[in-house]
Order: sequence, then C-alpha cells, then structure tokens
Amino acid sequence: MRIALINENSQAAKNELVYNTLKKVVEPMGHVVDNYGMYSAEDEAQLTYVQNGILTAILLNSGAADYVITGCGTGAGAMLAANSFAGVLCGLVVDPSDAYMFAQINDGNAVSLPFAKGFGWGAELNLEYVFEKLFGFGSGNGYPKDRVIPEQRNKKILDEVKKHSHTDLITALKNIDQDLVKGAVAGPKFKELFFANCKDEKIAEYIKTLVD
Repeated sequence: MRIALINENSQAAKNELVYNTLKKVVEPMGHVVDNYGMYSAEDEAQLTYVQNGILTAILLNSGAADYVITGCGTGAGAMLAANSFAGVLCGLVVDPSDAYMFAQINDGNAVSLPFAKGFGWGAELNLEYVFEKLFGFGSGNGYPKDRVIPEQRNKKILDEVKKHSHTDLITALKNIDQDLVKGAVAGPKFKELFFANCKDEKIAEYIKTLVD
C-alpha cells in the first residue's frame, strides 16, 4: 500500500514527527510512505485544511496513493474537506480505538487526525498506536466480528451513494477556484511523487495544466 501524508500550515511544524512515526510503524508491514508536506511552517507553498482535502482527492482518485493520512488542529476541518469529494472516505481519528474501528467498520481510505487539540505528552506514542491499529489488522473485517456482514453491506451502499452525490473529480476541480487548486499541488515534491505514481491519465493530464 502507498500511504500519503499531508499536513496543513497551522500544524506543519509537526510533519517530521508524524512522518517518522508513520514510517516506523508501516514500513515493516510492507507499506510505502510519500510525504507531500507541508514540511515546515515556513514552506513557500502553503496548504490550508481545505487544500488538504483537494490534494487528498487528487491522490486517491488518481491512484497515486492508496491511503491518505492528513489532519489539522482538531482534525475536523481536514476530514470535512476530504469528504467533499467522490472517491474519498475519510474518518476522524483521535485515538487507537477510533483507528481500529474505522478500519474494521468503515473500511475508508483516509483519516484526519488532530495535531493540536490534545497533542501533549505522549503524542508520538498515540500516533504510533493509532497507525498500528489503522494498518496492522487488515480492514473491513467488522467490529464486533458478528457485525461484519451488515457493516460490509453498508460500506458498499455508502460508496454507491457517494458516486451519485458527488461529481467526478476533474469536473469538481475545474469548478473550484483554480488558484486554490493550484495551491494544493504546489508543494516542492508534488510533481516528483505524483507523476511517478499516478495511474489515471486523464487526471494526470489535467494536473499538468496546473503545475506546468
């Protein structure tokens, strides 16, 4: 699995901590981590939590990432922004039990974490345990186990609902302020990471018009 990390401007200073913790947990499981930044609060390319959602949708819908880890001060804003788009099922994860149950019950492809609220002593331990529960036990297996059939059924129903309640990604992006979208893909490593892993030619062609 290719996992992308995205941090917005208010919590960019924590990118290195989150990135190193994520790699520590998931690389031994065989996963790959791509760090899309922001890398520091002083980065020239600034991301808001809204742009986190845009970038999350681009990465997941294009196949450049299989899963996205993002967040903001409370985690709520980035989650709402990500869920504005088709092809994204993002959960708000505060602690390891949230992570485990989101993976097993909702079987999503993105999570948003609070990187300010409650981020005190033991924050790096909480991140480590969250990532272990999120990626270490498979997904969509049900919780409690005897609820697996209705939970899997509801996941499929929700996926189908989102197909009809959200427009396709390229149409959505073209209808958004283009400066906002360009800012979401302006990171210094975006082109290097994205075009090497993108699996959707139409999305790639559109993104080229933004970054060239």
